[in-house]
Amino acid sequence: MATSASTQHVARGASGAGAPVGGGRRQPRPRAGKLDMKLSPYLFISPFFILFFIVGLFPLAYTAFVSLHDWGLIAGQGDFVGLQNYLDVLTQPRFLTALRNTFSIFLLSSVPQVIAAIAIAAVLDQNIRAKTFWRMGVLLPYVVAPVAVSLIFSKIFADQSGLINELLGNIGIEPIRWHADPLSSHVAIATMVNFRWTGYNTLIFLAAMQAIPRDVYEAAIIDGAGRARTFFSVTIPMLRPTVIFVIVTSTIGGLQIFDEPRLFDQLGQGGADRQWMTLTMYLYELGWGPQKSFGRASAVAWILFLIIVIVGVINFSITRRIAAAGPTKGGKR
Repeated sequence: MATSASTQHVARGASGAGAPVGGGRRQPRPRAGKLDMKLSPYLFISPFFILFFIVGLFPLAYTAFVSLHDWGLIAGQGDFVGLQNYLDVLTQPRFLTALRNTFSIFLLSSVPQVIAAIAIAAVLDQNIRAKTFWRMGVLLPYVVAPVAVSLIFSKIFADQSGLINELLGNIGIEPIRWHADPLSSHVAIATMVNFRWTGYNTLIFLAAMQAIPRDVYEAAIIDGAGRARTFFSVTIPMLRPTVIFVIVTSTIGGLQIFDEPRLFDQLGQGGADRQWMTLTMYLYELGWGPQKSFGRASAVAWILFLIIVIVGVINFSITRRIAAAGPTKGGKR
């Protein structure tokens, strides 16, 4: 009995000296541990924001500073001129021409690109043979270097010996002056852009389509909906968030187009009359051309930035309103 009592006493002493047993009170966490729990998430994401500040926000702010000065390539910072660089750029005929060309190429490339990407993604979402091969193959144009794409398509759309004009000549149609007519050059450049980026957007839409629950399609089939009705009444409405994302990203990329129009001919100046020169090409011409005015080039960069923000917000608001409207039936919600 004495041995048993002493054993119980030792056990109670050991349990009291260690961690609390059962429903005992928990000891408070040290202050350093609480601070670590609060700061560690910010430390994990801090590399992104530091890098974004170095290569994103700081160049943007510095460009705004340069745009307010008479800044040269060799002389460097000059006198403070305020908004004079912006006024000089906005009154230049080449700026208006570049603005027209940019929006023309943007509309001719972005709108057909989104429509074609949705259609191709719908085909690849079906149970077809070798679907992995086709899904990989649709991304192949995106992998090809822009220089190679531009060189190939510049030969296809050549004025004298191009493939398109050869085919048109075989059916009795006069050759098209792809490098002389503004609209024709815009169509050719937009074709290059669509060739490169349609597959990329197709995979984005395909991933969104595969995330749609299959029971939704089964319910539509039970209700008697055909493939076309299912596509427009089920697939498209459930793709609205993805459509908004693709439209916004296409707007940002389409208004910054540079590689394809610059490589469309050997001179890289946007044509003899600048008939396909974009805003980014005009920016490059101001910064590195005969004038070499970094102040005006920076002003063009900021004007382009504001245009992209405005157009992006407009596209986002329009597509979001369409998405919020939802499908209608009999003209009523």
